[in-house]
Amino acid sequence: MTLKEIALKNLVRRKSKAAFILAGLVIGVMTMVAVISLVEAMTSDINEKLEKYGANILVVPKTENLPLTYGGISLGGVSFEMEEIRQADLARVGSIKNASNVAAMGPIVLGVIQVNTHKALLAGVDFKASKILKPWWQVTGTLPGEDGVLLGGEAAQVMKLKAGDSVEIKNHPFTVSGVLKSTGSQDDQMVFTRLSTAQSLLGKQGRVSMAEVAALCKDCPINEMVRQISEVLPGAKVMAIQQVVKGRMETLAHFRKFSFGVSGIVLLIGSLVVLVTMMGSIKERTDEIGIFRAIGFRKSHVMRIVFIEAGVVSGLAGLLGYLGGIGAAKIAIRFFFDSQTVSVPLDFKLAGSAFVLALTVGLVSSVYPALMAARLDPNEALRAL
Repeated sequence: MTLKEIALKNLVRRKSKAAFILAGLVIGVMTMVAVISLVEAMTSDINEKLEKYGANILVVPKTENLPLTYGGISLGGVSFEMEEIRQADLARVGSIKNASNVAAMGPIVLGVIQVNTHKALLAGVDFKASKILKPWWQVTGTLPGEDGVLLGGEAAQVMKLKAGDSVEIKNHPFTVSGVLKSTGSQDDQMVFTRLSTAQSLLGKQGRVSMAEVAALCKDCPINEMVRQISEVLPGAKVMAIQQVVKGRMETLAHFRKFSFGVSGIVLLIGSLVVLVTMMGSIKERTDEIGIFRAIGFRKSHVMRIVFIEAGVVSGLAGLLGYLGGIGAAKIAIRFFFDSQTVSVPLDFKLAGSAFVLALTVGLVSSVYPALMAARLDPNEALRAL
């Protein structure tokens, strides 16, 4: 009979002990998998929602002039009399190391215009990029074409204009294609049109006043991206909107720390369960181990039997713990999120980690009981029979 057969038959004979060890490890691994899977799902959902905040990096010209506030954000010295950024230079951003992290970049040109009897701030924007940079925009009507303008909600009220009305800007006829619903920001008082149209009206062809950048920020280095953009645009000032970035990173870090902390504590308890149960099993089998030693089994053989038993139970616990953890996470997700938008996919890397971790915890916790079994004096063990 081989050592493996002895170990397996011993597990069959002592089902209750094996089940107790299995339960301890399954609970530990299941908790770890469930918490990590839940946190990863939450992280993914939070990151997706945070991306909807739009731009988190601003590119503005370097200047010593008085500052201008746009959208409640201080842009650190934008002036309409100064020389703006060359639009062609913005293409260099696509050459930075972390260019793949740039979700969208929207150039903006700004200038003061006269609409009927009212002065207003005109913004020429890239409306395709604005869908990512300003996802909170809600337009009554349509986005403007070459001869159209989009009015902020407050601007439309003050000017008494609505979608479909005609206006004249610098002797050019335009149609109000849409009205922006109130956003609670400076956008409500502004007039928007296509970038090329605004550049033509303001005489700023090929120039932009600033550029907004939306970075895909799951694990992306915002400060490093700011440095890289600054290097390719030496004539511009590049700034990160720290409130969004720091809040995002801190939230993700707290979730991860919580998951690892809880998992570590539960696995420690599971390892203690294995240790105590294995020690109790060794004491119960003193006579059996004495017989093994008396018929010629070496200390290493006895230790291998103990390790095989622990390895079989631990490996099974890793598999069951992973499946149970994924199931628990899928159930828990329903109480925290809309299950239609957040999912817990099978992660084979996590499954492998759970299996290896359970095996490691089981074997490490069995080292002392195995040594205790190997050191048993066969004479004393046989004398007890």
